[in-house]
Amino acid sequence: MSIAQLRREYHQRICQEIIRLHQDGETTYPNLADKGSKTSRAIAQRLVKRLGFPLGSPRVSGQSAGRLFEAATRDFLETAFDLLRHLRPGNWYYSTQSPISKFDQYEHLADLEKIVRENGELASALGRDYIITPDIVIGRWPVSDEEINQTEIVIKADESCARFTPLREVNSQSARPILHASVSCKWTIRSDRVQNSRTEALNLIRNRKGHTPHIVAVTAEPLPTRIASLALGTGDLDCVYHFALPELQEAIAEIDNEDQMEMLTMLVEGRRLRDISDLPFDLAI
Repeated sequence: MSIAQLRREYHQRICQEIIRLHQDGETTYPNLADKGSKTSRAIAQRLVKRLGFPLGSPRVSGQSAGRLFEAATRDFLETAFDLLRHLRPGNWYYSTQSPISKFDQYEHLADLEKIVRENGELASALGRDYIITPDIVIGRWPVSDEEINQTEIVIKADESCARFTPLREVNSQSARPILHASVSCKWTIRSDRVQNSRTEALNLIRNRKGHTPHIVAVTAEPLPTRIASLALGTGDLDCVYHFALPELQEAIAEIDNEDQMEMLTMLVEGRRLRDISDLPFDLAI
């Protein structure tokens, strides 16, 4: 199985489970488009056509579309990342909607939340939004000393070396996975929904005790100008990934919209936007 094959299966699943056609007078447009934007509808129509898969028929609400997009993206990443196991070995954990307090770098937040919950003054001073629940999390389980010493004796149990690293299973009474990546999924992008991804990213950076995980976003938004509201800038998100970037580029070239193509080119050449097939490789870094 190749990454290209997995990508096609990912697109097929999205077409079958999520993408639906809406009718507005004589105009038919996919549900990843903004009804009020002629450009959005035009790009989305051509993008879906290039995916080349039949669409399902049951109605899908906006909230359901988001959840289904999370599940499909999680499964794609799990299967694709497994193909790169020789590049990034480990016992990996994948989940949707898991609070970060389940992971080693953020386990202290569970204790903090308990204290804040019992003290109203602290709650008003600190707030309660530091334990976030990313759409998708990828973690790595600690390893046993037997695994560490698989090819040669690297460390011994009676030595005083490496007693604090979370990678050694023996260093924790109750081993927790180490958060490797946090993935925010945005089926579409509207201005009122962008800020929460940045807020989550900043919380992950500021509240950690340990290394910073990969912090990325995945979207199916057809308008580059809206993708830019999430992708532009540095310091919070590593990068934004489009579920079908080459198809998006072809769709925009076909409608010959100079402004949208200029923005898309800037995002891609500025290394702020990549295709979903790039993400498994970037997670292996």
